[in-house]
Amino acid sequence: MIAKIVTGSNFNGAINYILDKGKNAEIIDSYGIRLKDNNSIINSFNTQLELNPNISKPVYHISLDFSAQDLNNLTNEKMKMIARDYMKNMNINDTQYIVVRHYDKEHPHIHLCINRIDNNGKSITNKNDRYRSEKICKELTVSNGLYYASGKEKVKVHRLKEPDKSKYEIYHALKDLITQSADWKELQSNLQQQGISLEFKYKGNSDVIQGVIFSKNAFSFNGSKVDRECSYSKINAQLINNNQAIEISHDYNNDQDSKTNEQQKQSFAVELPSYYNGFTGGENSNTRKKKRNKQI
Repeated sequence: MIAKIVTGSNFNGAINYILDKGKNAEIIDSYGIRLKDNNSIINSFNTQLELNPNISKPVYHISLDFSAQDLNNLTNEKMKMIARDYMKNMNINDTQYIVVRHYDKEHPHIHLCINRIDNNGKSITNKNDRYRSEKICKELTVSNGLYYASGKEKVKVHRLKEPDKSKYEIYHALKDLITQSADWKELQSNLQQQGISLEFKYKGNSDVIQGVIFSKNAFSFNGSKVDRECSYSKINAQLINNNQAIEISHDYNNDQDSKTNEQQKQSFAVELPSYYNGFTGGENSNTRKKKRNKQI
């Protein structure tokens, strides 16, 4: 669950966007609002603005986005309760709001339109709201048993602009290829197939490597700037582990092959019957001939 927060000066634009029929909008909760139509909703918000006309941005438009993996777990009732818990933890109390669910995307999401002028004419603070919101979203995700994705997994790369687009493409390539590579040379080769180059940063004029730089589409990024797990030291440690795992697997396979060969040799070492003695070190033909002559 993540939140996107926008403050504005005009309820008209926010409400018309949130209740756009093309988004299959559905109001699932509200407080202090006449819900007859869009104009009634807008007028309800605007009437309360008269209690404190000095607030330049009284509109709080907040979207709460959930993972597509939670689709079957998020009923309207549950999303309504999550929205209320979110507002309560954000200290958004005693004021007008509506909560609207949209069905225009693959992932569940709701929009909250909130009046930052409460019922007593006091302003609801937005100080550090994004920092507070991020913390609250994580807590609600855990407490409601929702899917928690890492930050970069949630980003839709195709919507980004440069240089962020190239950076996230490098990140996703590294995430897939590091585990598939036995060493830096193999990783470099695999990255080149995706249009990504790799070069090392050295300490002064020495041969000591102190960092790695990845480049794509004429944009370059230090490994640690792509992601903390993509620093030189982290990647190098992973490649060493990969190589050791390959060696262990190789030794195991060789040991199994040796055991198989030994078993095959033993299966052919069958004791021959006694009537083969004439061919395997028993009495030779001259000895048997002398015995027969003596008997005669």
